[in-house]
Order: sequence, then C-alpha cells, then structure tokens
Amino acid sequence: MKTKTFVIAGLVGGVVDWLLGWLFYGIIFSDIFPQPEEGSNALLYITLGCFSFSFFMSYIYNKWAQITTLATGAKAGAIIGLFMGLIANFFNMAMDTSADFQTFATDIAISIVMAAIVGAVIGLVNGKVN
Repeated sequence: MKTKTFVIAGLVGGVVDWLLGWLFYGIIFSDIFPQPEEGSNALLYITLGCFSFSFFMSYIYNKWAQITTLATGAKAGAIIGLFMGLIANFFNMAMDTSADFQTFATDIAISIVMAAIVGAVIGLVNGKVN
C-alpha cells in the first residue's frame, strides 16, 4: 500500500463525506434528523467521524481491494454504506425508543448514496495518484 495514496484519498474522501453529510442531514432531511445543539462538540465529532469513515474506505480500497476507478469505487462504497447503515440503525433502534422504521429506511438510503459517492471519489483519487 502506498501511504501517499492512502492519505490523499482519505483526506479528499473525508471532505466529500462531510459536505454530503451537511447537504443530506443538515439541509435536505433536517426535519427528520436532529440537529446538533449550538455550543456542543457535535461538529467536531461529526468531522472526526467523516474522516474516520473515509480513511477506513481508503485503507480497504488501497490495501485489500486495489480499487482505482470511479465506477468500482462507487459500487464498493454502496455495499459498505448499506452495511454501515444497517449496523448503525439497528443499534439506534435498540437504544432509541422514539426511532421508527421510516427514519431507519431513510438513513440507510442516505448511507448508501453517501458511501457510494465517497467511494467513487476515493477510487478516482487512487487511480489518479497512482
């Protein structure tokens, strides 16, 4: 694995993930998903989560899968997004008594779309940097 490719793809993917999260959760679906309280550390944790996710995908794409194209990155990202969305939402359903299946399904769909786009970007960056 080339460290340079891993880091650049992870950073670019993290920025894209953060922007997509702002678009989907902060603007388009803000009436469904709770917004962070002002003065909280939520934005810091959201940012760290976005970069953790993108470096996770960059590691998989670079170390194990050798994904270097937009299309392959999008396909792999959609699968990763499906499972990450299922995991997070099943745990949320277990812990949050106000959670419902409409929010569950919406969040999984968002997870798939966001991860597919982030995966496509990481795959594209991998191909360009290599």
